[in-house]
Amino acid sequence: MKISTLFFSIILIYLIIVAYMYLNQRKLLYLPSENNYLDDQIDFNFKEVFIDVEKNLKLKAWLIENDFKNKKTLVFFHGNAGNLSNRTYKLNQLSKLDLNIIILAWRGFSGNEGEPSEQNLYNDAKKTIDWLNSRGVKNKNIILYGESLGTGIAVELSQTNQFGGIILESPFTSMTNAAKNIYPWLPVKYLLKDKYDSEKKIKNLQIPILIMHGKKDNIVPFKMGKKLYDLANNPKFFYFTENDDHMMTFDEQLVGTIKNFLIFNSQ
Repeated sequence: MKISTLFFSIILIYLIIVAYMYLNQRKLLYLPSENNYLDDQIDFNFKEVFIDVEKNLKLKAWLIENDFKNKKTLVFFHGNAGNLSNRTYKLNQLSKLDLNIIILAWRGFSGNEGEPSEQNLYNDAKKTIDWLNSRGVKNKNIILYGESLGTGIAVELSQTNQFGGIILESPFTSMTNAAKNIYPWLPVKYLLKDKYDSEKKIKNLQIPILIMHGKKDNIVPFKMGKKLYDLANNPKFFYFTENDDHMMTFDEQLVGTIKNFLIFNSQ
């Protein structure tokens, strides 16, 4: 085989791979069928509610309701893989805190209809806030909690809303940067549809922020969480650990940090 023929064959194969990645990128980004932690026992009482996000589209959510009127409400935006049950081990600990909690299943997740995309998930999140507002919950009493992908959504909403605070667990600076880390051989800057550019947006937040990240995170590098912390406005707090990977350990120290953050926001 001539060198020129080999060269053009390699280029053609590369272009085919690039085209495949572009056409299937949302199937690679959003992974509703990836299940972990399904055997965790649920140690909290909740009710299943459904939130209207579009005509003929309702999304499932779990609601742990204590007292909407007098207590903070934590709105949990989960990451890009799995279903609500996968967060049981986190909710078991968070439910011990003195607050209300709602965790939404994105469209396409946990049996919900619809197709996930950046704009669609922003809409799902906004409709969740509207649902709470319609029940008398004011934004100043809402704490947003973003997990991985959910951090990009929490940051987006917090640019123009005065929530009581925002917690980011294992956040990325942007989906472009995160994708570059996994696919360094792809021109992701030009291929990516859903960008979730938190690095650009975080300076617009004027609410208390807590950023949590493990230094052994092999999916979203720790340096991304650290950079967002450095860019964030005060008041800001961090919880950085030496041994945690992408899914952080919900031990007494982490939960205590969240509790102290909530107390700060109640003063």
